Amino acid sequence: MPPTPHPPGARPHGRACAVGHTVDRMATDGGIRRTISDLVAQERELREQLAQGEITGGQEHERLRAIEVELDQCWDLLRQRDAAREFGRDPDAATVRDPGTVENYLD
Repeated sequence: MPPTPHPPGARPHGRACAVGHTVDRMATDGGIRRTISDLVAQERELREQLAQGEITGGQEHERLRAIEVELDQCWDLLRQRDAAREFGRDPDAATVRDPGTVENYLD
C-alpha cells in the first residue's frame, strides 16, 4: 500500500517546526518534548538578554513570536500523536502543521 500523502499545508514531522529543529530530533515524543524544553530555554535567554540591554524590545518580541509559533506547532504535533495512538493509528503519520493552522485554532 503506498504511503498516504500529507494534507495540504502540513509537513512530515521529520522537518523543522519553524526555527530549525531537525527531523531526527522531532521523530519521537521524547524528541518533541526536548525541543519544547529547548524553546522554553530560548525564551528565558531572550528575556535575560533584554534585561541586560543586549537586544532591543523589538528584537526580543520578533524572536519570541517565532519561538511561540514553533512551540504551538510542537504541542500540536504531540496532541496529534496522542490522538493517533488513542484511536489505533500510527503516531508517526502525524505532521507538523503550518503556522497559520496552529495559530488560528481559537479564531
